[in-house]
Amino acid sequence: MIRERRNKDKLASYYRKFMEEGIVDPNVHPWVAESWQRCRAMHLPHETMPKINKLSREEIIAHQKTHEFIVKYVDGLYEQSKQHFNIHNLSMLLIDENGYVIKNYAMPFFQRIIEDIQGMRVLEEDVGTSSISVAREHNVPFLMFGPEMWIKDSHSGDACSAPICVNGKIRYIISFFSLDQNDLPYDLLLSLLMTMKYSIEQHLNMLEAWSINRIMMEQLPVTVYWLGKDGSVKYCNENGRKRLEGHERLEDVFLNYEHIPIKKALHGVATQRREITWITQDRTFEDITTVMPIKVGSEVESALVLSMSIEDLKTTIAHATGYSSRYSLYSMVGETSEFLALQHKASRVARTDHNILLQGEPGTGKQRLAHGIHQASPRAAAPLIAVKCHNASLAELEAEFFGTNEDGQQSAGKLELAIGGTLFLDEVEKLPLEMGDKLADALTHGLPATEKGGKPRMFDVRVIAACDSNLKRLADKGLFSRNLYELVLDTTMRVPPLRERVKDIEVIASHILVEMSAQHNLPQKRLSPEAVSLLLSCSWPGNIKQLQGVIEQAFFHTPGSIIEAENIKLPGDKTLERSWKYDKEAFIAAWKSAGGNISKLATMLDVSRVTLYRYLKKYGLGPKAK
Repeated sequence: MIRERRNKDKLASYYRKFMEEGIVDPNVHPWVAESWQRCRAMHLPHETMPKINKLSREEIIAHQKTHEFIVKYVDGLYEQSKQHFNIHNLSMLLIDENGYVIKNYAMPFFQRIIEDIQGMRVLEEDVGTSSISVAREHNVPFLMFGPEMWIKDSHSGDACSAPICVNGKIRYIISFFSLDQNDLPYDLLLSLLMTMKYSIEQHLNMLEAWSINRIMMEQLPVTVYWLGKDGSVKYCNENGRKRLEGHERLEDVFLNYEHIPIKKALHGVATQRREITWITQDRTFEDITTVMPIKVGSEVESALVLSMSIEDLKTTIAHATGYSSRYSLYSMVGETSEFLALQHKASRVARTDHNILLQGEPGTGKQRLAHGIHQASPRAAAPLIAVKCHNASLAELEAEFFGTNEDGQQSAGKLELAIGGTLFLDEVEKLPLEMGDKLADALTHGLPATEKGGKPRMFDVRVIAACDSNLKRLADKGLFSRNLYELVLDTTMRVPPLRERVKDIEVIASHILVEMSAQHNLPQKRLSPEAVSLLLSCSWPGNIKQLQGVIEQAFFHTPGSIIEAENIKLPGDKTLERSWKYDKEAFIAAWKSAGGNISKLATMLDVSRVTLYRYLKKYGLGPKAK
């Protein structure tokens, strides 16, 4: 707060009046008066500086080390203005947000030596009324004249303090104090203080922004270089350092430096999102690169290079679009020896890099098992790309697996998105023979190079294939690609049907109820003994998926916390079997219980798929007719 010059004699009389009679003169600044009254209530001594709270020598060293980054900056500001401090007999304190003096500059403060001041706490409860305490309490710069201070020994000089704020919060306080008996040039004093306050605040804001940017640059899968006008590296992130391998200049590392558009940027020409090859003695990087000129005024002073590996970019896109495993191996539950043997084998196999073939009836949990294996593998941080195989045209399937190239723009296929991770081929037996051969060839030998003389594009991909049928028999009959079958044959795992895990039915059903409760944020429900008995009486031709449909239906249709037998509608219910042909609601209930799977619904109702398609069309369900 900028204040007019005050008469020191009058201020001294106000001070004596308060100390001797406890009366606050109306001319005393209200903030000073409030502070005096608090100090009086605390019975603080006012004649000389009391023994106050101070850090130990070891704590002072640690304290200064903690704030080294700001001390170094304030040191520079002080050096630029040291002449003014000497001429006007000024002392300067740098104080932390808790009131501890970090460093004392120039003249002794309260006539103490520098070593005495550093580490002292100078809050109101320590030294009484001061410009420091008022500035800290009201969060404004404040000029205080000597006789307004609580400690009488300090009345010979004046003080001015300013809070240093970042995002509205006080981080430091900077304080000037004069022992000079002569009048100070207050305009100069305030101007210097406010200039320092503004400069320190801007520096702290810049440090915060730079810290955030640096974290971003280190965490993002981007190689960053900031180059000076002479091409020297002024900054690079960890990815950049790995490529430099200890060198200080890009041109010493990259053999094709002249073909990277850095010199263009240093001449003011930007290059945005271009495919650039970076070639070192040992390795080649294929990147999408942006190089931007950095100007000071109209002059180009430096250049910023942002470069991202195409491979990393595709992995990032895969993660951003949700290509990650949703289940762990332990989200599958059971107590039978068949299940535990499967779970243990999956855990062992996950740690290898073998391709895997999962064989089992529809609904046995092959998809969840594939997710769990990926999550338990060394590839867990990379994408899990799932492909539902189908009998489409070769062109459509090639586009899905290998990507498309339209108007010179290449879009990534599922195979490229899975690089470094896992490609899950669900219902792999539906993949046409020719497409299976092409996929096996790409996985084994890579795709042909796009440029003449280039190397084939290889794919670091683990394959997990799931099959409802006997894949060997299909390959032997020439109905499935022999090459793809042999590729996924590294490890074969049979997933048992639910009828071979009868003792697991209750455990699985209870686990489904827990998942339902968590997923929909609803109170938990449990099965009554009679409901469990009913579930055990069913053969579950649709396996776990069918059981899940029945449990979900019971969960939503049971008002209380206990699911009774009458709340459960089994898929083999005779009423359902008789009514579905005539009752749309009964058919929809069966359709939902089967999870919308035609094969499972056909098994449940013991009818052909052709018949089901007719009823799906009749009731307006299933795939829309083209």
